[in-house]
Amino acid sequence: MFTFNKNIKIGNRMIGPDYPTYFIAEIGGNFDGSIDKAKKLIDAAKEAGADCAKFQTFTAETIVSEGGFSKMELHGVHGSWGRTVSEVFKDVEFPMEWHKEIADYCKKVGIDFSTSPYFKEAIDLCADMKVPFIKIGSGEITWLEMLDYTARKGLPIMLATGDATMSEIDEAVRTIEKTGNKDLVLMQCITNYPSKIDSANVNVLKTYQSAFDCLTGYSDHSPGHVVALSSVVLGGRVIEKHFTLNKNDKGPDHPHSMEPDEFKFMVDSIREVERAMGSTRKEVVEEESETVFVQRRCLYAKRDLKAGQVITAEDIDVLRPALGIPPKYKETIIGKTVNKDIPARDPIFWEDI
Repeated sequence: MFTFNKNIKIGNRMIGPDYPTYFIAEIGGNFDGSIDKAKKLIDAAKEAGADCAKFQTFTAETIVSEGGFSKMELHGVHGSWGRTVSEVFKDVEFPMEWHKEIADYCKKVGIDFSTSPYFKEAIDLCADMKVPFIKIGSGEITWLEMLDYTARKGLPIMLATGDATMSEIDEAVRTIEKTGNKDLVLMQCITNYPSKIDSANVNVLKTYQSAFDCLTGYSDHSPGHVVALSSVVLGGRVIEKHFTLNKNDKGPDHPHSMEPDEFKFMVDSIREVERAMGSTRKEVVEEESETVFVQRRCLYAKRDLKAGQVITAEDIDVLRPALGIPPKYKETIIGKTVNKDIPARDPIFWEDI
């Protein structure tokens, strides 16, 4: 039976149930056509706690048809740009010739570099550069030929599932499975910009974990950090959020992106959650070493007891702290003889009877 890996190496990091959350700062087109701004975004992403600065590799010509879009009456974010879709996509192309320089810069800064490739030559470039993983955007999930081509490169795959039905997701996962690539992270996603928290359906992660027995994550377009935080609580090991220096910059992705301070707050909050989640093993922890006595009760002498006296129920009180015999043994010691004097309101010990 085919099983996906539960621990995956991403660059110099491991991701899995027992490893810290992996954070992707999705820079996408927010570099605004400037390689210098791309580097500033990388610096800011590293400072904000991201593990990866990710871009998107496409050309307008290989991803959209203006003829097709001209036949649609767009009511969503694509219709709010005031320009053709082709024009907007052309402005946010990430040139192939920049990839090595940006990857080298990421290495210098100490952050992973990756990209979402949207045509075969871009996928080939990712493989040649040995990026730590390839992210496949939600819009590609029904292009099974491309999923197969990507998975056969042998790199870890992060597959976003926005807009998709379970049957479509199943078909995509089985396509990847047939290539023998066992390194898959299935990412819940709502493809709207921004998406609504009420639509987040973070519980879908449990469905993915049960149905596909693979690692999960969340590619999140909702405001704030709540969806990301709850995803980690449900076992999501990868969080991706759009990242910008300024939400007011011009460009299609800036308004629904996180600024550095917001991203850092999210990372810090989730790191706290990880500490709080701790172990599945229930035990008395070090800081409870005193309160385990202070907060609990034991059996006490309700009045002065003399050596040789037989203990009755009226001789016993149950008080804090728990220094002596536990309360569950009250019936056991009734009828026993005291072998020493016990002052009223002193604990009773086994050696006293």
